[in-house]
Amino acid sequence: MRQSLVSLRGLRVFISVATAGSIKKSADNLFRAPSAITKSVRDLELSLDVQLFERKSRGMLLTAFGEVLLLRARRIEEELRLALQELEISPKTMRQADNAAIFSILFNEKRLQIFVDLSEHHHMPTVAKEHGISQPAVSMSIRELESTLGQRLFERSAKGLIPTEKGVAFAFRVKRALAELRIIVPELAAIQGSIEGMITVGALPFSRASILPASIARLVKKHPRLRIRTIESPYEALATGLRNGDVDFILGALRPTDDANDLMTEALLSDMVSIVVRTDHPLTQQSKVTVRDLLDAQWIMSRNGSPARELVIRAFKHMGHSAPAPVVETGDQVILRGLLMQSDMITAISAHQLQFEIDTGSLVTLDFPLHKTMRDIGVTQRVGARLSPGANSLIQEIKALVQDMASSSAWTH
Repeated sequence: MRQSLVSLRGLRVFISVATAGSIKKSADNLFRAPSAITKSVRDLELSLDVQLFERKSRGMLLTAFGEVLLLRARRIEEELRLALQELEISPKTMRQADNAAIFSILFNEKRLQIFVDLSEHHHMPTVAKEHGISQPAVSMSIRELESTLGQRLFERSAKGLIPTEKGVAFAFRVKRALAELRIIVPELAAIQGSIEGMITVGALPFSRASILPASIARLVKKHPRLRIRTIESPYEALATGLRNGDVDFILGALRPTDDANDLMTEALLSDMVSIVVRTDHPLTQQSKVTVRDLLDAQWIMSRNGSPARELVIRAFKHMGHSAPAPVVETGDQVILRGLLMQSDMITAISAHQLQFEIDTGSLVTLDFPLHKTMRDIGVTQRVGARLSPGANSLIQEIKALVQDMASSSAWTH
């Protein structure tokens, strides 16, 4: 379960004070006592260990920390506003009491996290254990959320509690809001010169062998308080995580974003697919490898529809042939390595994904270029995302590493 030092209720008061410029005006706007507003601001400053306002005779003026926090807080507020909008709830048209109840629910990060976790796990006992509370407490939290919002967010099924269509939409916005919330502490720490917090990288196959591990090693040596998590999943799953805030960015082979105007890509290098076999493979003993040799071979390929598979199909089409049907389909590089080294099977893959085995002499690339297989490798981000300082630092480290490899001729095709 992901925790945050920052209270959503405290952020709501902070936004109000920053917008109004005074405690009194904020108190009037929120229908609360000035003393309560003052305490909320003080508690927020104490929890963050920074000063957010300068108390002047002309009002409450934001400090540099306050300015940064306000940008992030407004992003959170916008996600929660859109969450209500997509549930077709308009606070402006509601009675004051109902409006207060809605915001009491929305600005409760623990309740929202329980909802998100249940939408992912579909199992109340699991969520209860993660949060250290009873199952009835989870049930009550969800029931109160549904009652206040006037929406059914879950349906019971053989697979557990499954989010309804409204529940899925609400979870999407809430996850983005909570992702923004988790960035606040690292963002304020960066102003003081400390890069910390958690980075989550979507690691596609190409990035896992050398670029990402080397970049992470270089980064954590400079910033030991950083924590980095990688997620190894198909691109579609990583793109979903990127959109809902579970993933900071994706590193690997770029996909066209023509039909995904909410994602943006940045190419860092180009790479070509090679044919890889074990060192003593029969084809390595031939003076020349022909297309017929490749068609007669037993192939290992990635799943149908994957970019690597499509590149192989394109290459054989360019040679006037249909691509051979694979004997084995796998996206697991451990299985791929084992099959290559223990059989006469062959594969088409970026040589850099098997660089260690090639460098140590276990595997080799055949002298048979696969034309039309050039592809861009780079970073995919969500349009409009405001990454944490740590995530930005990792991207810069990746760029620096790629540049170093290129300048030292370590990157060849």
